[in-house]
Amino acid sequence: MNQIEAKIKTFLSKFFVNHDLQPDEDIFALGFVNSMFAMQLVLFVEQEFQIAIENEDLEFENFRTIKSIANLIERKTAILVQ
Repeated sequence: MNQIEAKIKTFLSKFFVNHDLQPDEDIFALGFVNSMFAMQLVLFVEQEFQIAIENEDLEFENFRTIKSIANLIERKTAILVQ
């Protein structure tokens, strides 16, 4: 698990109490996600990683797992570096 994934897991662990969330585990399938949580997750990603999540980024596939969130962050930060 890389540093980005570790930060995401730490954040998500606050909401997934008593569950050791794995990098490929679907957080939507676990049934813990609601619209308020989704907003908190987007805000966390934006603030923690200093990126802007655009409307086109707001797809389930980008937020389904720790790995997919990390991939989104890596793509967004790669664009900023260029």
